[in-house]
Amino acid sequence: MPKKDTLERARKDRDEGKAPSTQAGEFVREEMEKLEAGDPDVKSRKQAIAIGLSKARRAGIDLPPPERGEAPEATRKKAERDHEKGQEEGPLAEDE
Repeated sequence: MPKKDTLERARKDRDEGKAPSTQAGEFVREEMEKLEAGDPDVKSRKQAIAIGLSKARRAGIDLPPPERGEAPEATRKKAERDHEKGQEEGPLAEDE
């Protein structure tokens, strides 16, 4: 679950009309901070970005999954599931 301040920053970005990728950047930033702090759950920058985007989709940010050919099929399907779940019940989806 993302931190409360991360959700607030993403909500503020959404309310200001910023792009979904900018809103998702708050979640990626949170994961990058964990990487820099030496959190054993995050092993690389690439993984931190993937985790941040997944959390953003689950939080309700309207960030579409990658197109065919841009990412492996398993990654695309996971992103689709995260996106659907976030649009239904994510913390940012419910207060629109």
